[in-house]
Amino acid sequence: MKKILIVLVVAAGLIACKSSDKKTTVPALSQEERNKAIADTANFTSIQWLDSTFKDLGKIKDGQVIEVTFRFKNSGNKNLIFSNVSASCGCTVPEKPERPYAPGEEGEIKAKFDSGGKPHGPIRKEIYVMANSNPVSHTLTFGVEITD
Repeated sequence: MKKILIVLVVAAGLIACKSSDKKTTVPALSQEERNKAIADTANFTSIQWLDSTFKDLGKIKDGQVIEVTFRFKNSGNKNLIFSNVSASCGCTVPEKPERPYAPGEEGEIKAKFDSGGKPHGPIRKEIYVMANSNPVSHTLTFGVEITD
């Protein structure tokens, strides 16, 4: 009985491995391709921010590094392409999505904030997003209060 159970578990594991995610990977675009997408208004789409474009991250300790995530959805009918994602200062490092997002597809823009050396009290930081959308530019903001 134990042998049959072991064989069934191993078989199920092998089947699960073979049928794992078969998503096609979309290749990253070059910066030139990104710039063309922003210049060509015929390929503009729209972005729906699934959460607020402002996040209050509450209190954090001096020197703490935190991550903030802004979720989005391509709510248009063309591929969504991000040409640039930057921050208001060097203490915030955003990640730029490198691939196009198909209509209806969701994704995230993440950023890390390092509170080391910042004055105590409330602080607001901005992340600037440029994409082939109308409008082309979006501002994402988060706030923290740095304590001892």
